[in-house]
Amino acid sequence: MPYEVFTLQHDPEKTAPAYYEKMLAHFGLDKNEVVYFEHNPEAVKSAQSVGIRSFYYDNEKQDLETLKKFLDEN
Repeated sequence: MPYEVFTLQHDPEKTAPAYYEKMLAHFGLDKNEVVYFEHNPEAVKSAQSVGIRSFYYDNEKQDLETLKKFLDEN
């Protein structure tokens, strides 16, 4: 793969804020340097709870206009 895959193998789950805190520490990132896209609304809430800008993408709606607006603003 041309990029690193990050996994905590469900320990903790992406629905736990600790997941995102560990991810930030692993890559040496500040929360303000990250934009997160996710299909699980609970994981989005978790990432947002630690200050990560996050976008919930609903596969059924495929709302590209809302996604474009989010990208333009972030």
